[in-house]
Amino acid sequence: MPLLRTPLHDLCLESGGRMVPFAGWEMPVQFSGLVQEHAAVRKGIGVFDISHMGVLRLEGPSPKDALQQLVPSDLHRIGPGEACYTVMLNASGGIRDDLIVYDLGAIDSKRGALILVINAACAESDTAWIREQMEPAGLTVSDIKDGGVLLALQGPGAISLLERLSGSDLSGVSRFGHRELRLDGLSHPVFTARTGYTGEDGVEMLLNAQDGRLLWKRLLAEGVTPCGLGARDTLRLEAAMHLYGQDMDETTTPFEAGLGWLVHLEMPADFIGRKALEIAAEQGPNKRLVGLKLPGRAIARHDYPVLHNNETVGSITSGSWSPTLSEPIALAFVPAALAKLGTELKVAIRGRESSAVVVKRPFYRRSA
Repeated sequence: MPLLRTPLHDLCLESGGRMVPFAGWEMPVQFSGLVQEHAAVRKGIGVFDISHMGVLRLEGPSPKDALQQLVPSDLHRIGPGEACYTVMLNASGGIRDDLIVYDLGAIDSKRGALILVINAACAESDTAWIREQMEPAGLTVSDIKDGGVLLALQGPGAISLLERLSGSDLSGVSRFGHRELRLDGLSHPVFTARTGYTGEDGVEMLLNAQDGRLLWKRLLAEGVTPCGLGARDTLRLEAAMHLYGQDMDETTTPFEAGLGWLVHLEMPADFIGRKALEIAAEQGPNKRLVGLKLPGRAIARHDYPVLHNNETVGSITSGSWSPTLSEPIALAFVPAALAKLGTELKVAIRGRESSAVVVKRPFYRRSA
């Protein structure tokens, strides 16, 4: 099957994007270079084409009550104009996917609406499964990206630039808040959310294809650095943000993945996987996802073995050189007894053992 292309594919090539296959799409892995792009987001402004992600609209009577059946987080903790990060579970409490839920509020006296942003690799299966669960309850599930563009404008200068381009004061839009913005020259209002996957301030914006192309060009003309998947991965790893399929999957519970804060067992609502998580919460996890730092320059890659007392006890889920910290960092699953801060471990890297120590996550946190 041929790889899918976003509406920005040719513009990415014009900007020097080096394209690679990713989750069924042909996406830019880098433009000027991973380190330069990473630094641009940490110190200035970068823009990512993330149009491969899935964007769904859930509409109908009491949509939060309906979606609550699929997620362990209390959706009534957010209101219109707000959003939350959460996970969808299977019956055994494993994570089917992670997603962000945006509350659009009431459409009329009988209906409300939510927007769901889901991972590209799971978009087709997620959409089918969500429809299977929601449509019997009288809700409609639609793909509102519909060939459009999703942009991530990230970095300490992102909000001030967007305020200038839109003529809007965004100081009232808090982290995970969202609103529609009007930008001169664009045909439609832009759904804009103060979310991201980099550990920096910024927004994610949903546009039709024509408007998306215009905004991409305008941002680059303003000096914004185009960034690829390579920098997106090192940025999210420094911020200890999970990558589905590596740091969690259907065999991993939220408690094991360090996402126990998403599980609200105190709420009365039932959800798929609740019984399994109640048992897991009582027993405690057998393994935990931890942060590791390594000395020198040896990088612990995905699936490299983690050792303790000459025995393999776990594996690396994500690992990279940290451009910000100038040292190797990684996430790994290890037995719960070895998850304490300061625990010394080893990682087998190309036939040699390298020291590693369990450290606090995230590895990097932006200053307020």
